[in-house]
Amino acid sequence: MRRTLLLVAVILSALLLQTTVFADVLLLGAKPELLYLVAIAFAFLDGPSAGAIAGFGAGMAQDFLLNQPKGITALTLTLLGYAVGMLRQYVVSPSPVFPVFLVAGGTFAGVLFYGVVSFLLGQLDVSTLYLIRVAALSAVYNAILAPLVFPLLRRVAEGSRSRRVIRW
Repeated sequence: MRRTLLLVAVILSALLLQTTVFADVLLLGAKPELLYLVAIAFAFLDGPSAGAIAGFGAGMAQDFLLNQPKGITALTLTLLGYAVGMLRQYVVSPSPVFPVFLVAGGTFAGVLFYGVVSFLLGQLDVSTLYLIRVAALSAVYNAILAPLVFPLLRRVAEGSRSRRVIRW
């Protein structure tokens, strides 16, 4: 129960920051995708199931609270969280810089996937070059924020893990 409440608090905080503070702070026309960062961080810290759950919750929150087409962001973040969680098992000894590159690559792939699915469903009408530019700039923005946010999310994830109870 505690883990669920912390995940909900993290998702709502990220969504609130993304829509208020970071909505006006643009980097060459792109804004950070904090929910992508949250899904990637939980996937890397706790594995594919936690990443998929965090991604689905974050995606549905963004879809419903921002009045977007329902399910596209949830699908994107669920698949992104699961893929990053599966990638985690192949990382032998992560360096401190690895999460930055993981967040950048995951954000780039996630924004591109979101754009392609939106285009296929008739929800997006932009050029391919613009989509790639926005994905790259969002990836750079998230990579800049990763060293600040990742340790905080690591502490939340470690603090919410259940402790093993030994009964005699």
